[in-house]
Amino acid sequence: MSRSSSGETPVPARLAWLDLLRGIAALVVALHHATYYFTPRLRAGMVDWFDPGLYGVLVFFLVSGYIVPASLERHGRVRSFWISRLTRIYPLLTLACAAMLLPFLLGVRDLRAGLSAYEPVTAVLAHATMLQDVLGVPNVINVLWTLSYEMIFYLLVVAFFVTGIHRRSGPIAVVLVSVAVLAGGLLPMAALTRTAGVWPVVALTTLVMALAIAGAVSRHPVARTAGGIAGGVLGVVLLLTNGRVGPWEGLVILSAMFTGTALYRAEHGQISRRAAAVSAGLVLTGAIVAGVWHAEMGMSPAQADAFQVYWVGSVLLAGLTFAAGWALRHRRIPAWLTALGTISFSLYLLHPVLLMLNDQFLGTPDHDDGVRLGLFVLTLVAVSALTYRYVELPFQRLGRRLNGRPAARPAAAPVPVPSEPAP
Repeated sequence: MSRSSSGETPVPARLAWLDLLRGIAALVVALHHATYYFTPRLRAGMVDWFDPGLYGVLVFFLVSGYIVPASLERHGRVRSFWISRLTRIYPLLTLACAAMLLPFLLGVRDLRAGLSAYEPVTAVLAHATMLQDVLGVPNVINVLWTLSYEMIFYLLVVAFFVTGIHRRSGPIAVVLVSVAVLAGGLLPMAALTRTAGVWPVVALTTLVMALAIAGAVSRHPVARTAGGIAGGVLGVVLLLTNGRVGPWEGLVILSAMFTGTALYRAEHGQISRRAAAVSAGLVLTGAIVAGVWHAEMGMSPAQADAFQVYWVGSVLLAGLTFAAGWALRHRRIPAWLTALGTISFSLYLLHPVLLMLNDQFLGTPDHDDGVRLGLFVLTLVAVSALTYRYVELPFQRLGRRLNGRPAARPAAAPVPVPSEPAP
């Protein structure tokens, strides 16, 4: 049995491998961005063949796909699922966004490029839905783009659950990656906001999403089904017609998440391991083909060559990492590694904030400085441990109380699942 960094939330050894993967993914993404500042020459030699940021978020997406639907299905209540998601994500998200905005409000730093062009209400509503990356609104923190795809995944998970097709994760993953290969390059980008404007799309999305969630948590079967379907349709429409990145890439991301779900189902006897392995192999192949094919179609030869190399390398390594973690699922994982996984959401959200503060007050070194990189990582881990202890954990307890479950206590009985990722 391993414990969290606070010593309060034991993690079953059989699930510790998920925390191991999340800790690795969070640190890799943080280092990917930190090397811009501290070791740019070292970074330049690595990204020619491997994109650490892409690798890290793909691992996160696989882990989310593995564990998030299980959270809904274990309790069997959409209301509990949304309460869990809100209390796990929004408190720290709000704190991180506020920290990023504070220098702007004090007049010492500008907003991220492009964000100042939007009305505050538009920007706030877009970020409140977590769908800002598919609503034409720049992310207030660069890493928040992944949360938009997490939210689309949540909406689809609920839609499939209320319609009773949630156990077809393997075929769903294969269909998504097939569409990515065959039609991903033909679908429009930012079509809705170009046609109707950003504010109308943001306002309508906020309304539809609120009604969809309200319906999905209703006790009335018709309202529950209609709300779930409405949320799923909203997510698909935004993904296919209004993304910042190419639709093929968004489809690959979702196919990876549903592949994680299929592997969970195989592990727990809901589908055969052969079926899960076949769907995982098809998704991996399709993801590589989609990246290579659409790079050829939409980039210059030089750009396509560079993209293809690090896309293939990152996708393959993410898949191998998840497979290695799964192979270690019955092994004892060192407590410090599972502790990093427990604070991984803080690591992920707060590292851009610390990099912004470093740039503001200390400046960027004019040469590779491994010592400053190491000090940054130590500071990030310490701050993340504090925010987990004093921000994440109290609201997770609140979520458990709202869902009628007892809050975790020191030396308590094992919690059924580790802290679920939101990358």
